[in-house]
Amino acid sequence: MECIIALIYAFVFNAFSRVTWSFSRVIHVPFFCFCLTAGLTLTTSIRILDKREDCNPLDLKNCQIKNCSDERIVKPRQNAPNGPEGGSHHVGVWMDEHELVSVVNVTWAIKSDGNVNVLRGSQIDILDEGTNQSLCVQFSYNLYSQQNSKYNKWTFSLDGVVVEPHHTYMVSILNLPEADYEPERLRKTITIPGCIDKRIQKAQMCLENGSLWDHRMNASVFLNKGLGKFFIIVLFEAAKYSEIYRVSIQSQGFSFSKNLSKENKTSLNVTFEFGWWQLSQCQMLLLIQPFFVRCKNDCWSPKKNIDLCQYYPQRTLIIKACLGLLVFGGFLAFLLWRASQKDPVNTSLSSAKQQTEGFQVRERRRLLVIYSLDHPLYKNIVLKLCAFLETKCGTEVFLDLLDSTRLGVLGSIQWLDWHRKQIESSKDKILILCSRGVQAKWKAMCGDKQVFLREDARSTVGDMLSPALSLMVPHFIRSASFEKYIVAYFDDVCSEEDVPSPFNITLRYKLMKQFEELFFRILDTEKHEPGKVNHIDGLSEDKYHQCASGRALRDAIDTFHEYQLEHPQWFEDELLEQSKSSPEICDDAKTTINLIKYRVDDSTQVTNHLNTQDTDSTVDTSGLYVAEEL
Repeated sequence: MECIIALIYAFVFNAFSRVTWSFSRVIHVPFFCFCLTAGLTLTTSIRILDKREDCNPLDLKNCQIKNCSDERIVKPRQNAPNGPEGGSHHVGVWMDEHELVSVVNVTWAIKSDGNVNVLRGSQIDILDEGTNQSLCVQFSYNLYSQQNSKYNKWTFSLDGVVVEPHHTYMVSILNLPEADYEPERLRKTITIPGCIDKRIQKAQMCLENGSLWDHRMNASVFLNKGLGKFFIIVLFEAAKYSEIYRVSIQSQGFSFSKNLSKENKTSLNVTFEFGWWQLSQCQMLLLIQPFFVRCKNDCWSPKKNIDLCQYYPQRTLIIKACLGLLVFGGFLAFLLWRASQKDPVNTSLSSAKQQTEGFQVRERRRLLVIYSLDHPLYKNIVLKLCAFLETKCGTEVFLDLLDSTRLGVLGSIQWLDWHRKQIESSKDKILILCSRGVQAKWKAMCGDKQVFLREDARSTVGDMLSPALSLMVPHFIRSASFEKYIVAYFDDVCSEEDVPSPFNITLRYKLMKQFEELFFRILDTEKHEPGKVNHIDGLSEDKYHQCASGRALRDAIDTFHEYQLEHPQWFEDELLEQSKSSPEICDDAKTTINLIKYRVDDSTQVTNHLNTQDTDSTVDTSGLYVAEEL
């Protein structure tokens, strides 16, 4: 009993000491961003291994590296610095505590112009598109000249950012102080290679996935003609992090496998025995499936083709000739049948069909996305759609979740109205994503029961849909600005019934079935033209998920679709009563106030916001009166 108590005490003390050491390390590295969410461990979070606290090697006495603060200085455009340039990155491995991890180093340069006098630092935001985890770091400095002591551009680097193989990261770099509108950002998408890449294959995670496994697979074939049986002996080298292996041989209509255990051996072998009459063809596939610590049942498996034709008994020349004549006769009969089936009328019509031609995107467009925060899984779909538009389609997307700082400075109505005026004076568009929440909030504006969603309460910006509808519906029904608005919904998780009545006068696009048509609408280009049909490779329903961002979008849609099937009352579960207390709605009281501000029956609040804008029209009433007119 005393031994057991001593062991428990040693285990608890060891765990406590490790936690204390980790906490002291977080304090020692001031720019370490502890952005873990529920259910995630430290090994899967974006973090930094570089322990620098200053930039003294850059000949700057006051250069410091620190966490991003919530308070950001915003100045007029003429008093703000220009954006950074020359962004580059390097992928490699660093030592973290006791093991090697895969990291990326990000480098950027400062433009040599007069605006370095107002430059006070740079901010780097890194977002993992697969897990939505983010990291924010600020470099604080003052430059005494346009160039450094070696007459080169000032260059800064954020080193040792821990990343994971096969993940895609969005990097955004902004010079401080930030401009009050259209701040210049340096955006870069970084896709980390897989463990097969030599730069990261020595990382511990890759080692546990078998990145350095040299299997040296070899197969020997023996035929016992008396018994009419094949014997295949397979030999291979075992890996360090895999204890179990499954060796399989496969052919058309034939498959056989055996499981092996390493048991401290360095080399393993297995023998397969079967009759040659069991095979319908003499080509066979040999497969070794390991079970590594990380990838489990989804590990890379080496393969090898085995040719057994040379071991079969020789066939006579007559048999071969008969088979050849049989094949040739069948092919000739097929050609004659095809010729008899041809219709001269259909042949002439097929030659006159429209030809499909590829379309080249020559101009980058901007898009403002309006939506409702119905559910965390639906918010994930919206974020994945924006990432797909950015990376695959080359479209610059404006989203409230990605511009919370400026939205907090300007206010919801001012932020929305500024983007609306910018879009209406250009060729850019506004995309309205309809869902259950959009229809419910529109009915609430028309006098129905007020709607309070749980995700709106959690958001730092509150409900953005209601002020957007109040502001944009009057402009939408005008013929001059009608073409600026695009209405769409995700067919797998929403329906056409979720589209509010004012938008029934225009086309409603089903995503992702009609995404290519929607993107042609963004480009102001017709898909069908006389004599041809334009298309963009990789945007169709059956191909958009072949890229990384498209695959993430499809997975997000499927996840929410499965959740809806399991929870038919999901939308009712997301509704909150107005009488609930603040802790039940949101931990932040300010968020709750912002949510209720646009839900009260008194329309003066929305009207006051609208009167502060220099719009090209006068809105005298709230969205409630606009809805009644429609």
